Amino acid sequence: MKFQDYYEILGVDRTADQAAIKKAYRKLAMKWHPDRHTGESKEEAEKKFRQLSEANEVLSDPEKRKKYDRFGKHWQQGQDFRPPPGGQSMSSEEFARMFGEGGGFSDFFKSMFGDQFRRGFEEARPHPRYRHRGADVRAELTLTVQDALQGGKRRFEVPTTSACPRCGGAGSLGEHICPVCGGLGSLRSVKQVELNLPAHIRDGQTLRLKNLGEPGAEGGQTGDLYLTLRLVSDDVYRCQGLDLEADVPVAPWELLDGARIDVRTPDGVMVVAVPKGTAAGAKLRLRGRGFDDGRGRRGDFYAVLRCVLPRSLSERQRELIRELKAAGPDVVAGGARQGNGA
Repeated sequence: MKFQDYYEILGVDRTADQAAIKKAYRKLAMKWHPDRHTGESKEEAEKKFRQLSEANEVLSDPEKRKKYDRFGKHWQQGQDFRPPPGGQSMSSEEFARMFGEGGGFSDFFKSMFGDQFRRGFEEARPHPRYRHRGADVRAELTLTVQDALQGGKRRFEVPTTSACPRCGGAGSLGEHICPVCGGLGSLRSVKQVELNLPAHIRDGQTLRLKNLGEPGAEGGQTGDLYLTLRLVSDDVYRCQGLDLEADVPVAPWELLDGARIDVRTPDGVMVVAVPKGTAAGAKLRLRGRGFDDGRGRRGDFYAVLRCVLPRSLSERQRELIRELKAAGPDVVAGGARQGNGA
């Protein structure tokens, strides 16, 4: 691993006092925290944030800083050493006498013992909070209103966030940055989810999917997945808070003579009566047929009538439409139309 100059990372002089180091770290941490930073990708922000946290951990501790200034990249001497399972144990006092006191896991020990030592070090002391039951996972699933109203069983791939099982979400182990999450306190991953969409769905609704979280340690119970549903407008349906507006195509003769048409609403398919002589663009309001806020309050459903012709017309129908034009008037007005139709 390339040697990192902690002073350069924080942008301070090697003679900087603790106040200057603290100020520099706070400023850069606010800028590069993955939940706040917008300039780079999430991965780059997380990498930069881990570097800042590591630099601050060392330079803000007088003893660690003294060793860092003296030994450079070999300043760490591996406090709290634990051999991998099956290896010979060593007390912390014996370890200190042999290697000295100071930082946590370092490249020095990785080069001596390899990845087996790293695994043994990280697995030796699981955080008590997650020793048995696996961590719960949270995620959001974005659905168009059409998909939501069609319902049924669907398979989704959702990005998830869960508390780090090593540090329990704290981001640190005592005075040390957690080596698993790099100080973030959480881990990101992607899960495949097969979901039965609920019959009455609403924006912001959170579903608890049991046993779809992180696996438990030592045979413990698997955590749960808390999935929040987010509904977005599409080319047919438009969300207006709890109200829902939808475009409903109707034929000219249905507007002229009236009709009963089927419309898909949050309560399923309903029959809507179109009165005789209804104008194109009219809105038919269905009270209490919009979205439910989960507390007993519901919005309304608005069917917006759009006059359209059938997709395929016979030659006779085309002739009748031309006769309609010849009977005059042959222009329409309204909306953004200008010129002869204004």
